[in-house]
Amino acid sequence: MASWLETHSPRRFDELAMNETIQTNLRKVAVQANPPHLILAGPAGVGKTAAWRLIARQILGPSWRSTTHVLQARDLARSAGAMKTFEDFLRPEGSSSKDTLAGRSSLDSFDSNITTAAAGDIPPAGEENHEAKKNYSSKVSRLIIIEDADHLGPTRQPYLRRMMESTSSTSRFIFTARSPSRLIDALRSRSKQVRIPTTTKQIITKRLEEIVEKEDLAPIRGILGDIAHVANGNLRRAVFLLELLARRKNLNDRQNLQKVVAATTLVGIQQVLEEAIRGRVHDWRWEKQAGRNKRVLKGALGTLDQVMNEHALEGDDVVHHIHRLLTTGRLLLDESMLCELLNALAECDVKLQTSMHGRVQLEEFLHRVKEISASQTI
Repeated sequence: MASWLETHSPRRFDELAMNETIQTNLRKVAVQANPPHLILAGPAGVGKTAAWRLIARQILGPSWRSTTHVLQARDLARSAGAMKTFEDFLRPEGSSSKDTLAGRSSLDSFDSNITTAAAGDIPPAGEENHEAKKNYSSKVSRLIIIEDADHLGPTRQPYLRRMMESTSSTSRFIFTARSPSRLIDALRSRSKQVRIPTTTKQIITKRLEEIVEKEDLAPIRGILGDIAHVANGNLRRAVFLLELLARRKNLNDRQNLQKVVAATTLVGIQQVLEEAIRGRVHDWRWEKQAGRNKRVLKGALGTLDQVMNEHALEGDDVVHHIHRLLTTGRLLLDESMLCELLNALAECDVKLQTSMHGRVQLEEFLHRVKEISASQTI
């Protein structure tokens, strides 16, 4: 069963859950005869993936999936042999070969009429590029998508720069990133950047209402606004919550949303914060594993490592959960201490945007929590 994120994804640029200015900018990029390399920047869940899919469909035509190649940079950081995986993606014939993915072309680059659209497959801009302009001949027939490109790191990015300089005219790169400042200047200077802001509560609510109407649902009054509030600008999360409640037939009571949110809150994050408040950031203990005594890291950092590994969390995910924990008042902290913790968390969040080592910044934050707690007890 397909997710609503797929079945209700936008088919046209004017259906994107963004303001009209962003929609217009994306459309202009997609209908250009010579489209630029592109950076789509913005927080999680605002529609970066939906945007590049529409751009790919408009530029490449009905056969866009066959010549659109996607690499998830975030996954490279968690896998062994990440550099080889990266090189194999860019050079399918091997690192010693001169053949590159970006240097390849397809027949569609010479004749846009080779592939025809299936029934219901509409061009996002309203017309196919070769139909909208007379004597239109696009040579771009291949797109290389790097999702979460801000996780590539400084070692891999120069490879892309060299390809963008020497690649054939039939390929373009599209990068998505939460923190485009992590991309090297050479990539940013060669690409057009479109920044997508956080989705407003009004836009999210409107999109949820459209889905409710298409699915013929009858939610209780106010629950769609609640979902938009809980999503906190993340449209993807809002649609997922709506689908979850609808499939469980729980749209008839606003308290059901509270139960779902409470159930998805990570208990481990609360344990991390509580351990740091007690002053136990590093707590080494001896444990027997496989018949041998082994020194194991416990305390706040040990719990943090365990939670991040089990749930595949990034640094900004941890900050989000800690912020929600502090602002919901579940820890019953003194107001002055809460203010200091929130300030420390904000500083940590800012540092995360410019750091490739999130755990280091989180460790510094936990030590700061320990200091704040100690000063409050004096």
